[in-house]
Amino acid sequence: MIRLTKHLLSACLLVTSLASCAQQPRQTEKVPEDMTIDKNMKTAQATFGTGCFWCTEAQFQQLEGVLKVESGYSGGAKPHPTYEEVCTGTTGHAEVVQITYDPAKISFETLLEAFWQAHDPTTLNRQGNDIGTQYRSVIFYHDEEQHRLAELYKKKLDESKAFDDPIVTEITPFKAFYVAENYHQDYYNLNGSQPYCSYVIRPKLEKFKKVFKDKLKK
Repeated sequence: MIRLTKHLLSACLLVTSLASCAQQPRQTEKVPEDMTIDKNMKTAQATFGTGCFWCTEAQFQQLEGVLKVESGYSGGAKPHPTYEEVCTGTTGHAEVVQITYDPAKISFETLLEAFWQAHDPTTLNRQGNDIGTQYRSVIFYHDEEQHRLAELYKKKLDESKAFDDPIVTEITPFKAFYVAENYHQDYYNLNGSQPYCSYVIRPKLEKFKKVFKDKLKK
């Protein structure tokens, strides 16, 4: 079910224009403990790029069935890039989140719905003040079923004119994920009082939670 609303998209873009992810200082090196994942549990992974990974991480962490969200880099040729290297826009990598989820509790279709809602997929290599290929809208599919569903959802959104402009989201096979530096992990939860979190992430997160209120963790 497509639940995208133009007023929500416009509000997100207006707030995002107030600040840039790449301009923010390193706030902390603290790393939160990961949620324990039962080794016998059947899990799956999804890898999305929606601009600044701090925003996307905070959003997907809210969803029931999502077990772990890691910020990192994918899509480029350089192995183990640093944040500074990715910010130059020359590595080919995008800022992404890698989501480990329980498919018995949340479907890939729901994650796709959250992906489209979390950002503007019609702006090429840009989200607000974050500009460059590292901020591109991208789905890195892990298998052919994810590929099929991503292409189908994108087609339906374009056909339904859910957005005023055509979707430019890249849909490409997953090859490698490089986890970002420690200070990028769980960024919003550890740095909620920082300006970027207060003025950019928090409003987007609040709107996201309203849309997905029936799918949030208790």
